[in-house]
Amino acid sequence: MRLIIRHQTRYQFETPVKYGLQQLRKTPKSSHQQSVVSWRTLITGGKSELHYEDHHNNTVELLSFEREACELIVVSEGEVEMSDSHGVVGRHTGKAPLWLFLNSTPRTQPRQGVQGILRKTPKSEPLDQLHALSSVIRETVAYEVGASEADWSAEDALAAGKGVCQDHTHIFLSCARALGYPARYVSGYLMLNDRIVQDAMHAWAEAHIDGLGWVGFDVSNGISPDTRYVRVASGLDYADAAPVSGTRIGGNTETLSVAIDVVQQ
Repeated sequence: MRLIIRHQTRYQFETPVKYGLQQLRKTPKSSHQQSVVSWRTLITGGKSELHYEDHHNNTVELLSFEREACELIVVSEGEVEMSDSHGVVGRHTGKAPLWLFLNSTPRTQPRQGVQGILRKTPKSEPLDQLHALSSVIRETVAYEVGASEADWSAEDALAAGKGVCQDHTHIFLSCARALGYPARYVSGYLMLNDRIVQDAMHAWAEAHIDGLGWVGFDVSNGISPDTRYVRVASGLDYADAAPVSGTRIGGNTETLSVAIDVVQQ
């Protein structure tokens, strides 16, 4: 399956930006289950400074704002050929050691709520146990658009009993690591069946299982990623895989709009 993706991020400011830098993690990489046919980034109100790969093997693009810019538009677009691997990504690669993914972060610290999820998760073979964990999380924390804040932790979402894919993923990471599985956060694009235009990237988890390597789990949808899922970035939690992060001086009263189109060719 070949997917055509267009991701536009638009910032508008009431006052001009004096200086600003942004890191973009919006570029997918070719792997055994996806092949990037073409990809480009178009920038209005700024310019690309450099590209590099971070310690999680993510492609990062550093861009700067034009001086006195009141608007910045970044369009990332291209085509990716997908093949079905039933959620199996395979062996661990990259600069970060596997043991790193057993470490907790502020967003994934296991506390009372996570312990409650673990008590409900039956013990079984690793793959079955992790699928069961995904089901328990989905039954405990209802998926609700706009229900959470961007800085919520796994415990915040569990206390609220609702959240979005980012929250489901953080809970899974916290639980999987507590069970002894290296686990990582993944951001990417998902082709939806009911609409084309989306306002955010998708998030899911991957856990490392002996004999299989990394295996994906989309808690929010209750499946392992298939040919509709395009991996873009990964890390210990959302902060490592955020599509956009950065800093600026000036540019007060920001207005942000995001439009993502994912369609089959």
